Amino acid sequence: MTSSGPRLNRYPTFVGLIAVTATVPVIAQQSTDAFLQQQRQVEQSLLEEFDAAIPPTQQISVDYGGWYNFFGFLYDDGVESSRTLRLNDLRLWGSLSAAGGAHTGLVRGRLSYDDFNTGDSFDGNDDDWVGPNLERGWYRFDLNPALRAYGGESSPVDFNFQIGRQYVEFGTGYALSLPLDALTVTAKAADVQVTGLWGTTIRSFSDIDRTRPGSDGSDRDFFGVQITYQGFERHEPFAYTFWNSDDRGESPVDPLQNYDYDAYYMGFGSRGELLTHLRYGNEWVFEHGRSYGDRKFLHRDDINAWGWDLQLEYLWPVKTRPRFLLEYMFASGDPDRLFSPTDARGGNTRGDDTSFVAFGYRDTGLSFAPRLSNIHIWRGGASFFPFERISALRRLETGTDWFLYWKHHRDGAISDPLADRQSGYGGWEMDTFANWRITSDLALTVRYGVFFPGSTFSDQTTRTFLLTGVTYSF
Repeated sequence: MTSSGPRLNRYPTFVGLIAVTATVPVIAQQSTDAFLQQQRQVEQSLLEEFDAAIPPTQQISVDYGGWYNFFGFLYDDGVESSRTLRLNDLRLWGSLSAAGGAHTGLVRGRLSYDDFNTGDSFDGNDDDWVGPNLERGWYRFDLNPALRAYGGESSPVDFNFQIGRQYVEFGTGYALSLPLDALTVTAKAADVQVTGLWGTTIRSFSDIDRTRPGSDGSDRDFFGVQITYQGFERHEPFAYTFWNSDDRGESPVDPLQNYDYDAYYMGFGSRGELLTHLRYGNEWVFEHGRSYGDRKFLHRDDINAWGWDLQLEYLWPVKTRPRFLLEYMFASGDPDRLFSPTDARGGNTRGDDTSFVAFGYRDTGLSFAPRLSNIHIWRGGASFFPFERISALRRLETGTDWFLYWKHHRDGAISDPLADRQSGYGGWEMDTFANWRITSDLALTVRYGVFFPGSTFSDQTTRTFLLTGVTYSF
């Protein structure tokens, strides 16, 4: 048994999601889309390491640990010239592995304290405890380790299932990448892997429609299947389909507006290595289903939307380990969604709903942080370790990302409600960061982003975002 916490390969970043109540004015509700996206941007790099905090597959192994984060950030969202938040975040975890890895489980809890400057919060609650909550809690069974542990021979079909609160991702995560209370079943024969999903959203997570009366939480069921081919040396193509059913009601009932958004997604793509040290990823998604448009409560609109993502990353094998990244993101929009790309109220007014609304994740910038809907985004980035020869600073990484934003339909809305002009040019952003692993248990991160609004904004004021944080793991 050991009490050591997870040792991370990358640097910890800002974590936490803050719910916003439905009583907030509409413009404040919609502006929180960027706030939630900003927090997810800096949380995402933690997921692989912390979700993989499972002990080696010994006969019986128990492990536990945790980490404490303190983060503060100062930013301008276009509504308020300055918002300040300090966040204290504690996470404790325990894991179990038995029978050579046949049975594994993880439980991780979280307790946070959000401390806004007076008047800076989105819901009027400047100081708030969040939790304690169950962040992850799952059990996994693997067939072949079980057969070997109990004296049998391995099966030609590798089979496992995982049930509980877990992180689910299809493809590269462009359409589906989020925590769910779910059952996933995976079978692999030869070079073909098939994964099935049944799950439901965590109720405290924000819904995609910010105008529906009632609690802010999400209530959606997900069903899906993904097929991956792993027979190529450098490429891993995939195809998937999944459905989501909107089960959240209204409270109080809005007699002249319905809000259900039920969609299914078909995606395909590949990831791998084009040349030595040159990695790639691409994903193409088509969305269909039924939604309610603005002031509609009897007739539902057909959803016909699409999106795609192309990425290249070059890891230069020289001193200072430079890394270069190019990415293009696209998500279709609807020209007559004049006020919101995702909400029913203020949403589609005629014809098919062609606004792409999904449940995936991409880094879309620290300060602007738009949702992937009715938008083209070009991203270029680079990072390196400039002081590898200095012992105390050899794990200090610095880097930058640059973004260019353009609407798909100049007349349609994007996720920022302050984009009030029918113009295509959304603006550009420059982000910089420094991550320093001081010791194996202590890390520091600093991130700074500046967004320069384009002609789609009547307010041309530059927006800034500054984050500083310290993480101690144990």
